[in-house]
Amino acid sequence: MTISPCKWIGISCNSLGSVTEISLPNAGLLGKLDNLSFPSFPNLLHLNLSGNAITGNIPAHIISLSKLSSLDLSMNSLSGILPLSLANLTNISEIDISSNEMIGELVPSFFTNWTKLISLQFHNNQLTGKIPSQIGLLKNLQILSLWGNKISGSIPPSLGDLTRNLKNLVELVLCNNNLTGPIPPALGNLKNLVDLEMSNNNLTGPITPVLGNLRNLKFLYLSNNQISGSIPPEVGNLIKLNELTLYNNLLTGSIPATLGNLTSLVILSLYRNQLSGSLPQEMTNITNLSVLDLSGNNFSGYLPQLCQGGSLKAFTAFDNHFIGEIPKSLRNCTRLTRVRLKGNQLTGNVSEAFGVYPHLTFMDVSNNRLFGELSPNWGECQNLRMLQFPGNMITGRIPPKIGQLTQLGVLGLSSNHLVGEIPKELGRLTSLFNLSLHDNQLSGQMPQEIGKLSNLEVLDLSMNHLSGPIPPQLGDCSKLWYLKLTENDLNGSIPFQIGNLIHLQVVLDLSHNSLNGEISPQLGKLQMLELLNLSHNMLSGSIPKSFEGMMSLQSIDFSYNDLGGPIPISKTFQKAPAEAFIENKGLCGEARGLKPCNAPSTSYGDARKGHQVVIFIILPLLVALFLLFVVACISSIYYQRRRNPKQLVLERSSGNPFSIWNYDGILMFEDIVEATEGFDDIYCIGIGGYGKVYKANLQTGQVVAVKKLHPLEGGDQSDQRNFRNEIRVLTEVRHRNIVKLYGFCSHARCSFLVYEYMERGSLASILSNDEGAIQLDWTIRVKVIKGVAHALSYMHHDCTPPIVHRDLSSNNVLLNSELDASVSDFGIARLLVPDSSNWTMLAGTYGYIAPELAYTMRVTEKCDVYSFGVVALEVMMGRHPGELISSLMSPNRQHKLLKDTLDQRLLAPMVEVEQEVVFMVSMALACIRSNPDSRPTMHHVAQELSVGGPSFSLEPFNALTLCQLMDLKV
Repeated sequence: MTISPCKWIGISCNSLGSVTEISLPNAGLLGKLDNLSFPSFPNLLHLNLSGNAITGNIPAHIISLSKLSSLDLSMNSLSGILPLSLANLTNISEIDISSNEMIGELVPSFFTNWTKLISLQFHNNQLTGKIPSQIGLLKNLQILSLWGNKISGSIPPSLGDLTRNLKNLVELVLCNNNLTGPIPPALGNLKNLVDLEMSNNNLTGPITPVLGNLRNLKFLYLSNNQISGSIPPEVGNLIKLNELTLYNNLLTGSIPATLGNLTSLVILSLYRNQLSGSLPQEMTNITNLSVLDLSGNNFSGYLPQLCQGGSLKAFTAFDNHFIGEIPKSLRNCTRLTRVRLKGNQLTGNVSEAFGVYPHLTFMDVSNNRLFGELSPNWGECQNLRMLQFPGNMITGRIPPKIGQLTQLGVLGLSSNHLVGEIPKELGRLTSLFNLSLHDNQLSGQMPQEIGKLSNLEVLDLSMNHLSGPIPPQLGDCSKLWYLKLTENDLNGSIPFQIGNLIHLQVVLDLSHNSLNGEISPQLGKLQMLELLNLSHNMLSGSIPKSFEGMMSLQSIDFSYNDLGGPIPISKTFQKAPAEAFIENKGLCGEARGLKPCNAPSTSYGDARKGHQVVIFIILPLLVALFLLFVVACISSIYYQRRRNPKQLVLERSSGNPFSIWNYDGILMFEDIVEATEGFDDIYCIGIGGYGKVYKANLQTGQVVAVKKLHPLEGGDQSDQRNFRNEIRVLTEVRHRNIVKLYGFCSHARCSFLVYEYMERGSLASILSNDEGAIQLDWTIRVKVIKGVAHALSYMHHDCTPPIVHRDLSSNNVLLNSELDASVSDFGIARLLVPDSSNWTMLAGTYGYIAPELAYTMRVTEKCDVYSFGVVALEVMMGRHPGELISSLMSPNRQHKLLKDTLDQRLLAPMVEVEQEVVFMVSMALACIRSNPDSRPTMHHVAQELSVGGPSFSLEPFNALTLCQLMDLKV
């Protein structure tokens, strides 16, 4: 007895018992569509299998569903190309294959046959090629969504050509692709368009004024392109517009007054352009505005009275040239969650300029000209996580009510004129991780309640008038990695509890105080510390021998104390400048400016004569010089205090702000956080198992890449070990084909590495994109391989001990704007220690790992040689050579022609390049030999590639086989 499926869940049938609909979204289905008998459903109209775990290809026999009207296979794990048989579904009206792993190009025949199509959603796949102009034939099309692919080329004008009948289009979503060229004026014909999204591409040219014809438009996204010119006044015709994002382009000129017509506007984002002039007063008409971002432009003049409707939630206008008072209307914006007005010339009384904002989470008005006293009302902003007022002229005391902000993470009040004591109520801020109060006139003792700030990572109280001892409770702030208390009046001994701050990494600066007593050996536990400054105090005794274990120290200063005895025996101390030890009682050791500890003493008679010379000749001269020095210092301090704090930051950042050996760690940290807006996803350019990579445009104009690790969870330390390993390796190497490490931040909550920014991204991403791959002609590909070879040769043969990368792959080869290659990602690199077995766990990227590691677990340079061979073949073939390697290693290897193996997206190599290509492939094949001993060294590879290798007298290029090249001796 046959059981009818018509009563099954998700199955619908017609009156004759024939299945017309299969709807099983999010049903936990597994397997492949190959096992589904499509011919069994001749009357199927609707097929919805979205949100499952279906894998494999879309089978060609889907053509059997000739009556199919809607097809939804979205949010699965389908792969492969779109089958041509889809074109025969001539009754299809809705097709959604989004959020899968489909590859290949959009075939023009799809769009000549799908005449009934209303909705086409292929977004979030890996589709390549261009947008076929035949899409313009789909006269019934309402939704076209292709975002999140690798589609290249220009936008075809036929998308907006009325003669092609696309007049019903409502949604056109093309963002997050590789589209180039200008915005076609023909798009102005799409009169019914509601949603136009083309952000995150490489579009150029101006915003065409005819977009002003799209009177039904509600969403216009053109951000993250290279669009230039001014904002056309015609944009003001889009009176239904809700969201307008034009950020991160090359726009110039002023904001047209017609933008005041956009009374329905909720989001206006114009940041990071080159816009200038004053804001039009007409912007006060936009009473529904919720998000306004004008940051990173050249705007000037007064801010209009925004927020008339009280709807503003996020207002960011930092790094412009706005003047005058903060608009009084801002006091009424009770919905505000985010305010960033830093880096302007705004004035006003800080206690009157702002209201009480119950939803506020982020406030930064640093580096302006605000005055007055901080209002206790800030204590009522219970959701506040960041409060930044540095670089103003704020006076008075720090309100104790700020201690009520239990969610506060950052409190920055530096470079103001604050007085009085630090309120002990700040000890309630258990979420605080950054407390910066430096360069004020604070007095009294450091409150011992600071020790309760268990999450504190940065503490800067320098350049104040604090007195009394350093509280021992400070040692309870176990997460501190930056501690600066310099230029106060602190006295007493340095608490030994400071040695408990084992995460203290960037700086410990207690200089220019009145600290006395001996230096505790406990401070030697700070093995991550890079900068230690205890100068200009009254410390006595010797420098503890335990400091020899502080292997991360890069800079020290013990000058102007009463220290004596031998200095610790370590590279940092021995290479320190003489100024680091001057004006002490009797330090000795092997360092510049110090006497050896076993040097003979001076005789009493000679010493007496020397004393007479000092008293009668040198002393008067020193007194005169000292008076001149004091006058100069007072003048300098007065001048520095009166200067614009923002200018000071820029001056400190001049040159290279990320010198590994000498940088201001807190400045680097703040610049990175600011440039990425607290690591906002809009700056993310890559995601991996370790975390995310961000692009950061710094105040200095320098662009860097920031690799931020996931926060440590559950005690897992593997990422942190890789992180430290990468620091250790990259601080030891310097090579033009190895990515440069500018700096790093290492602690449990936020660990990141700062590299030079490589504009073209990874080699893997370029080869996977047709347009990018074509730009890599044969000459450039040869150059890329040579660059990788030279980097590995340097690591293996010029470093002591040798360094093995262990994870070389096309993902870890980055290219700059000139298409020069650099090797990156040294997280699992190993130093080959002599007389050691160098055993290792199996690690690396599948498909690039040397086969011997699977059974020997012994890492050698030849492991990298194998990986290099795979990468070199991948560059020449344009794809991973996995199948080729398997076939070449089999006993019955086929005699495949070289010309058929090379990347078919390029024309065959010219005669003058043929020899280099042949030798490059020959060398790559030698590097992937099964026997490690038979592989060449990277020194030999790099040397041979530099001279072009031997001249082969073989078959003509078109007749060469891979087997012939494998048998060559290179």
